[in-house]
Amino acid sequence: MTQPTLEHIVHDEKAQLDFAQSMSYGDYLCLDQILSAQHPRSPAHDELLFIVQHQTSELWMKLLLKELSSAIEDVRATRLPPAFKKLARASRIMEQLVHAWDVLATMTPPEYSAIRPYLGPSSGFQSFQYRCIEFALGNKNAAMLKPHAHRPERLALVEGFYRAPSLYDEALRLLARSGLAIPAGHLERDFTQPYQASDAVEAAWLAVYRAPEAHWDLYQLAEKLVDLEDAFRLWRFRHVTTVERVIGFKRGTGGTSGVGYLRKMLDVVLFPELWRLRTDL
Repeated sequence: MTQPTLEHIVHDEKAQLDFAQSMSYGDYLCLDQILSAQHPRSPAHDELLFIVQHQTSELWMKLLLKELSSAIEDVRATRLPPAFKKLARASRIMEQLVHAWDVLATMTPPEYSAIRPYLGPSSGFQSFQYRCIEFALGNKNAAMLKPHAHRPERLALVEGFYRAPSLYDEALRLLARSGLAIPAGHLERDFTQPYQASDAVEAAWLAVYRAPEAHWDLYQLAEKLVDLEDAFRLWRFRHVTTVERVIGFKRGTGGTSGVGYLRKMLDVVLFPELWRLRTDL
């Protein structure tokens, strides 16, 4: 007996399914809407690359923000196993965001210059999802609310993350609930302010690392946080190198100093004590 070919299988499936009455792959994914959402404004060949790279990055950010928000809730409720899964996924999403720059880096300066006049004042600096992610990770800055002031519903979302405890704030609260000594000023503070590193907090994390068997969940949480920041640092680095490669030291379209601003962001440390303690172990 002859084996059915792919052509036979496809023919049989078509005979069984009437997509006028059933949901198809494209219907489920809303591909008509997604694939019709690219509207180049210039005649340049490379503008579609620029649009698709940023749109796909925003889709990954949507998922990343969902995972981070849920992980924060889990840590707040001391549900650590699901938090570990979501944080691990968040780190893998960051890897996808890192590799997205590899494709954009194929754009040369003349190719970008051909589309830049058509971008107006729009800039990735104005990404509300990225800002929510930064705030969720603890990099708080009131000035970053201003780009969203023209959209009240977006501003409310970003401001919610700005005012809420970050992932690291909730991790420190968990340490305190677990009996480790965390200064009161780090547990109840103005969460709109940037986090300030503390020797006492480092001592608490050191106690976890020096006796991992006694604090296994906290030890695992700490490493998930380090994994996440490691991936986030790689994303920032690839961002700055790609921008420098494509536009050099020109000012950004959104009014920032471009590469200069991005290089400054490389020095931001999200979970400082988890990096400092490695010197003391």
